[in-house]
Amino acid sequence: MKTILLCSDGSAFADGIYRYGAWFARQFQAQAQVLFVTDIRQKVVSTGNLSGSIGLGASEQLLSDLVNLEHEKAKLNNKRARLILKNADQVLKAEGLTEVEITNPTGFLVDCFHDFEAEADLVVLGRRGEAAEFASGHLGANVDRIVRSTTKPCLVTPQTFTPIERLLVAYDGSPTGKQILTFLTNAHGFKDVEIHLLTVAKPDSEAIRSQELAAAQHQLQQAGLTLTASILIGDPEQVIAQYIEHHQISLLLMGAYGHRRIRHLVIGSTTVQLLRSSQIPVLLFR
Repeated sequence: MKTILLCSDGSAFADGIYRYGAWFARQFQAQAQVLFVTDIRQKVVSTGNLSGSIGLGASEQLLSDLVNLEHEKAKLNNKRARLILKNADQVLKAEGLTEVEITNPTGFLVDCFHDFEAEADLVVLGRRGEAAEFASGHLGANVDRIVRSTTKPCLVTPQTFTPIERLLVAYDGSPTGKQILTFLTNAHGFKDVEIHLLTVAKPDSEAIRSQELAAAQHQLQQAGLTLTASILIGDPEQVIAQYIEHHQISLLLMGAYGHRRIRHLVIGSTTVQLLRSSQIPVLLFR
């Protein structure tokens, strides 16, 4: 892992993005790149013909006032962007990073994102964004869009940072699950982290899931990793959530989609529910 892309909007979740991004950068000796996109819609001025509805003279005055207002808003937005990026740089350097790249294009995040994620090995973004105080039980609009559109692992972070001491792999035997195993066997940043491997099965599939879990455990152990492996019966969302709470898990690794993935439409339902309810970061693979 060489480059970690931190997607920030300066919201209340930004601090969590920076601190978790810094943790991964330190553990994997990677460079952090902060991406803050100034929304192009904030610089659009409406110059439509208003004379038919309010009169010619009033229309010209109103248009002049609107233009002046947009200019002032643009100045404030530029100032806000500088403050957000300055704060990001300060937090990341306070976390021990010496090389931090700051990027501030104008446009839409989902469009600009692809120009930067191509060089990144990990994408970090907050569970919610600028509207975090509204409908707080929902995910931010950009989470689903970015997870669906990127091929890179995505770390979705909560608002508050907690040191990562124990990680849980929610393993379902899918191709994405095997990708997570490959990631762990090749990664060297989790050597001081307690690893848990969990498979959630239905009663009629416990035997085959046990075999898949044993094979996964063997693969990780062959790579020199020490771990605890478990298979539990029940609803995946409830079982995983209970396991996280009971074992004080501080990082969850799972696939964005399971066996029943609806391709290119939505993140899997179990993943969405865990992202909404979990207070720990979730590292998603697809």
